[in-house]
Amino acid sequence: MGSDDGADVQATVVSGTASGLHRRLANRQIQLIAIGGSIGTAVFVSIGGALAKGGPGSLFLAYTIHCCFLALVTNCLTEMSVYMPVSGGFLRLAGKWVDDALGFAAGWNFFFYEAILIPFEITAINLVLGYWRDDIPPAAICAACIVCYALLNVLAVKAYGESEFWLSGGKIILIIMLFFFTFVTMVGGNPQKDAYGFRYWNNPGAFAVMPDRTEGNLGRFEGFLACLWAAGFACVGPEYISMVAAEAKHPRRYIKNAFKTVYWRFGAFFIGSALCAGIVCAQSDPDLQAIHLGDAGGSGNAAGSPYVIAMGNLGIDVLPHLVNALLITSIFSAGNTYTYTATRILHALALEGRAPRVLRKCTKSGVPIYCFLIVICFPCLSFLQVSSSSNTVLTWLTNIITAGGLINYVIITTTYIFFYRATKAQGFDRASLPYTGWFQPYCAWVGLAWMVTVVMCFGYASFKPWSVDGFFTNYTMVLVTPALYVGWKIIKRTKFVKPHEADLIWEAPEITAYEEELSVIEPPVGFWKEMLGPLGNLKFRK
Repeated sequence: MGSDDGADVQATVVSGTASGLHRRLANRQIQLIAIGGSIGTAVFVSIGGALAKGGPGSLFLAYTIHCCFLALVTNCLTEMSVYMPVSGGFLRLAGKWVDDALGFAAGWNFFFYEAILIPFEITAINLVLGYWRDDIPPAAICAACIVCYALLNVLAVKAYGESEFWLSGGKIILIIMLFFFTFVTMVGGNPQKDAYGFRYWNNPGAFAVMPDRTEGNLGRFEGFLACLWAAGFACVGPEYISMVAAEAKHPRRYIKNAFKTVYWRFGAFFIGSALCAGIVCAQSDPDLQAIHLGDAGGSGNAAGSPYVIAMGNLGIDVLPHLVNALLITSIFSAGNTYTYTATRILHALALEGRAPRVLRKCTKSGVPIYCFLIVICFPCLSFLQVSSSSNTVLTWLTNIITAGGLINYVIITTTYIFFYRATKAQGFDRASLPYTGWFQPYCAWVGLAWMVTVVMCFGYASFKPWSVDGFFTNYTMVLVTPALYVGWKIIKRTKFVKPHEADLIWEAPEITAYEEELSVIEPPVGFWKEMLGPLGNLKFRK
């Protein structure tokens, strides 16, 4: 076979899959999306709000506990997604293996969650830009971001993958740089020669009393709960890998490798960030209190990141500017990912008849064009900050969407429990799967119990004293998602899928055939070999 013929066959293999989507994402792109796709505002900026409410000890403990339970959810999602990397990810799996009504509710919950996150990130960009000057027109920033997101997502998926590869790389550089900053300065490597170490854990203390709440141990517990709810918003990621699975070149191999990075990312990035933020910045810092709690006693500038506040306190002049510049690219990257994911969710809903059929339409480059046009309207919500402060908009957007993310994990664990029951009922050998989760199904049950508890309790503060605004901002998605489920179930008269009737084969043969055919033409490439390019093939002589 000549090279030209091989290229033609390869193009046919790649483009003829995934319901109109194109499998174009390479290993290096998948890995960087997996590592950096979930790292955004929450890790660098919003984490300051949790620190101000609960203190460094509560922050570190809350992030650690939540990440451990999130790892249980990831264990479930990895087994299902590696075996069945279909378009729409876990959303279509829920409808196929549990109940069509659950797939409908899950899809629309996740769609609104992702779509509302886009204006959240744009608002955060305005917050960070306020470090340099406070007279930048918010409307101009909103418009610029919307245009950039549109250009990056209306092109082929390869364009999104390449842009996200470089933007995610910048996130990783930033977070590693902040970790080094924390270590160097805490041992005395700062202009003041002050080896402050864990000083702020002792004074004002590791466990702070939640502002405006009960004093004593109960107040400290409420401070811990505030950090736990913040962790529920910040610690995410496995669902995004599931959503890009259908557009990976070698879906099972590349997605499996990507999921493996999730576990150490929880420890290194999320838990590490919680530890570092509590080391470099005091919970009682006036600027931290002013920005995240509205305390008039502080300066009130928009340098919302605890790291930037710490750099100012230590008299470091140049580094804050570099950190804020990288923060902007990091936050922009997160919004780019949400735009992509929301578009694919809407497309997946259309494929299953849970959204208008016209939304199935894809361009020649594999972009669901009508889905994209709908999604790109949501960033316009960011213009709300023109008549309100950025921090106010940021707060209520966070409250509305936090429950949506937690509901995703409830749905994932529920889907796995049904999947596991089906494998037992049908005598399906799980050992034959490309990846087999450990400690199942107990892992799924524990993860489900934790996520249900968190999603039902995180808005408790709105009950006493009773706050109508607080209740609806915290529980909007908790009310909407069950309503979507019940409504679709009544209209379509759907039933739960019985274990012995679940279709465990579905698209598996097509995916296997695709991978085998592509592997002959373009074998899977390791991450470092793909990163190094021609250098990865060099053979050195003695």
